[in-house]
Amino acid sequence: MAETVNIHAAKTQFSKLLKRVAQGEEFVIANHGKPVARLSPEISGKRVPGRFADTPPIPDAVFFGPLDEDEQALWEKHVEPRK
Repeated sequence: MAETVNIHAAKTQFSKLLKRVAQGEEFVIANHGKPVARLSPEISGKRVPGRFADTPPIPDAVFFGPLDEDEQALWEKHVEPRK
């Protein structure tokens, strides 16, 4: 489980936190007790072609099939453009 650290402690101990993150630890940075960010180790791995070769393909009927009502509503939701 990730350790929670407040913003002030994260700022003043950032180098120490990064050393611990490099060893595999993970931290949640909180503002007034509310989580706002996660500090975790970088996941770097080589891509392996054919890694999912044993996985059966998704049938066209499922992939191109209709969305359920909730998903359709999310796609049709109007969002104002950013200014």
